[in-house]
Amino acid sequence: QVQLVESGGGLVQAGDSLRLSCAASGRTFSSFAMGWFRQALGKERVFVAVISGSGGSTKYADSVKGRFTISRDNAKSTVGLQMNSLKAEDTAVYYCAANTRAEETSRWVFSYEYWGQGTQVTVSS
Repeated sequence: QVQLVESGGGLVQAGDSLRLSCAASGRTFSSFAMGWFRQALGKERVFVAVISGSGGSTKYADSVKGRFTISRDNAKSTVGLQMNSLKAEDTAVYYCAANTRAEETSRWVFSYEYWGQGTQVTVSS
């Protein structure tokens, strides 16, 4: 089992930056690939970014590539999502998720066994 707790969401203006963090507990953190997903109101949950357990591999959704950066600190059991140049369309609840296949950088929701409760990000235009 692993517990995930997101933090760092809030209300910002378009063009601003925000950093999300997800703290994990319960199992060796490096044994998980960690992903960020988001879900806008009335829409399905979609992939944002993923980082492998070692941190050596990352992937991004095309919509955030060049603006968002995922990182992890295995010593602190945390994964972060630095979001720059935010747009109104980035407004969503952001979830971190853990995949027990540590080097599998999947974009698929169902690859992830554990989920946090989510944190709201609202970008005003």
